[in-house]
Amino acid sequence: MNPYIMSILMCNLALGTIITAASYHWFLAWVGLELNTLAIIPILAKHHHPRATEAATKYFIIQATASSIILFSSIINAWHTGTWDITQLTTQPAPTMLLIALAMKLGLAPMHFWLPEVMQGTDTTTAFIIATWQKLPP
Repeated sequence: MNPYIMSILMCNLALGTIITAASYHWFLAWVGLELNTLAIIPILAKHHHPRATEAATKYFIIQATASSIILFSSIINAWHTGTWDITQLTTQPAPTMLLIALAMKLGLAPMHFWLPEVMQGTDTTTAFIIATWQKLPP
């Protein structure tokens, strides 16, 4: 992969993390998570191997599902409370759905089915990025 493209993707990873960490609004947090996901997909698929393509596809499907659950949880919370503020997570279905979505994004124990398969399909550097940097925003 071209070094300029790789540096742009790495900057997008950092930008997505910063946007998510600095946001007080659910929609901005979701945008940061999506930017992070969309920046890692080309890095996952940079090796033209079927395992790398499969890992990128699995990663994208799981992360998109978790992001849609986060967005749905924030919409339910905003509907009940009238605010998109992250600190106002008070209605009952929203925190449970958010916990499930964050467990999917992080690869925690009940939702970890995707993580070993994605790690096996990538090289060591990309697996290190997935295991460390991608866990910061959620």
